[in-house]
Amino acid sequence: MPLPSTDVSWWCPLPDLGLVVFEGADAAAFLQGQLSSDVAALAPGRGQWTSYNSPKGRVLANAWLWRSPGGERFQALVAADLAELVAKRLAMFVLRAKVRVVDATGAHRLFGIGGGDPAAVAASSLGAAPAPRHAGGASRAAAELVTLPDGRIVVIASEPAAEFVADALAASAGPPPPAARWAAADIAAGVPWITAATSDAFVLQMLNLDALDAVSFQKGCYPGQEVVARTRYLGRLKERMFALHADAPAPAAGTRLFSPVFGDQPCGTVVGAAAASVRGSDLLAVVQLAAAGAPGLALGAPDGPPLAVRTLPYALPEPTAPRGRVG
Repeated sequence: MPLPSTDVSWWCPLPDLGLVVFEGADAAAFLQGQLSSDVAALAPGRGQWTSYNSPKGRVLANAWLWRSPGGERFQALVAADLAELVAKRLAMFVLRAKVRVVDATGAHRLFGIGGGDPAAVAASSLGAAPAPRHAGGASRAAAELVTLPDGRIVVIASEPAAEFVADALAASAGPPPPAARWAAADIAAGVPWITAATSDAFVLQMLNLDALDAVSFQKGCYPGQEVVARTRYLGRLKERMFALHADAPAPAAGTRLFSPVFGDQPCGTVVGAAAASVRGSDLLAVVQLAAAGAPGLALGAPDGPPLAVRTLPYALPEPTAPRGRVG
């Protein structure tokens, strides 16, 4: 059963997203050596999913990264509770590179446009509507618009322009719903956001980031690259992220899942959740493959609310047959 969607356009504030900015002549080369995606191949004005990993291959944060039309400036949407940590950690590795890393979350307000026709709302209210995976400036405000692959649009407004942007969006799409509407849209799109509760817990393939084109297996080294490669080429992936539904309130990120297959031992972890459009909650969770394919999956405890597996909106890569040591 697929996750529900809506044909009505809407907008909302995005307090759970932060903004990290990278500026300087060496920004592309610096990020190429730090992130999982092929930053060097990212054309000006284009965006891509990516991840920042620990040396042990665990995802510290994931991000939507885009390059400015000029080419020397990059910006990344990350979970708000990780933005400062990500900026500080990356800044430690700048050394002599000509790049400046800034947590710009506090200087901006972020808004999201979703539903039936985000581009029409953006064009009528702000005078711009970038194509999916593109970014561009608004002609009617000091704001930047970034369109995600599924067509939703993020508006990044400097503080002086934020009230104008909010008023313009309200004039086009009415009053905003709760910010949880955006989280529900993320889940419908199968897009995880690593937060402080789940940072450093999963290899990127467990989060389906390979299915979201957030990793390049042809580029050079980056933190955790060897572990990510071994996970792909040695065929040892035992967990994946699944879309699930529970007839229960939305659980917090980090809530554990249980299955009769594993007895009293947890077999999965909630990555994100939101109230469903009809009842209960929809969630994304990393689950042991053996448990996801068996009956009895439960939320929070072995006798917790039952979970139903739903269909993701993308195909997962086929498992790679083991082929010996890598690295």
